[in-house]
Parts: sequence; structure tokens; C-alpha cells
Amino acid sequence: MNTLQAGDKAPQFTLLNKDDQTISLNQFNGKKVLIYFYPKAMTPGCNIQAQGLRDSIDTLNKLNVVVLGISPDATKRLVKFTEKFELNFDLLSDEDHQVADDFGVWGLKKFMGKEYDGIHRLSFLIDENGTIEHVFNKFKTKEHHQVVLDYLKA
Repeated sequence: MNTLQAGDKAPQFTLLNKDDQTISLNQFNGKKVLIYFYPKAMTPGCNIQAQGLRDSIDTLNKLNVVVLGISPDATKRLVKFTEKFELNFDLLSDEDHQVADDFGVWGLKKFMGKEYDGIHRLSFLIDENGTIEHVFNKFKTKEHHQVVLDYLKA
């Protein structure tokens, strides 16, 4: 896994959201974009992380930050996830994990003694010019939104 770092140019991508609409990173030129990668919708850690961002969206909007969640889930699962937790930002489907590969967050994981490939929970703050400003890689899911807000307000 070769994870992108601050100062790297963010890879351009286009993915489908829950409504099967295409969303491209370059749509948000001139704004900061928080791209957060999460392993699987409707799982405890991912639920908590998404709810924290949902509850912080007004503050993030005031700070000119767009939130995009990316997972290997199909768009149908994203619909259920969005509706169940009343999420107010776009979730994008990366079923072939190409974007996760491009950002360097797809790789070997271990859970309960088993090894498998999957998404590592990392977030990238992309600046207004498409460069990675900061990588959030050390946080608890329930504190993710606050770690992001603390960074943005510093």
C-alpha cells in the first residue's frame, strides 16, 4: 500500500453516488474536499463516523469544505445507508476499488486472525487547487469529525 501524502496531487476520479449520478473531484475546484474512505456501509464504525460528519456538516460548509465518503459498496447499499442515518453529503461507490487504489488505501488488513484485502480507514483533505493538504490517519471513528474540525480551525 503506497498511501498518498500531503503535497501530492489528488487523483482525479468520477464515481456514482446513491442516485447513480456521476460525481467528479474536479466539480469542486475552488473548495476544500474531505474525502473519507470507509470499509462498509451499515457497519458500527462506519455508522458512527458518518453520523459525526452529518452532525458537523453546517460547520464544514461554513469552512468551504465538501464531504465525500467513498467505499466499495454498491449504490443500492448507499441509498439505504443514507436514508437510515439521514446523511447530508454524498457517498460514492468504488466497487472495483480503483479510486481506493489510486489514493493508496486499499490493501491487506487483519481482523480476528484473518487476512484479506480491503479499505483502510483514512481521510484526505484536498485543497482548493486539488492538492492533498492533510491526511487523517490516526483517529477513532467516533472522533473523526472532531479531528477534522480541529485541524480546519487551527
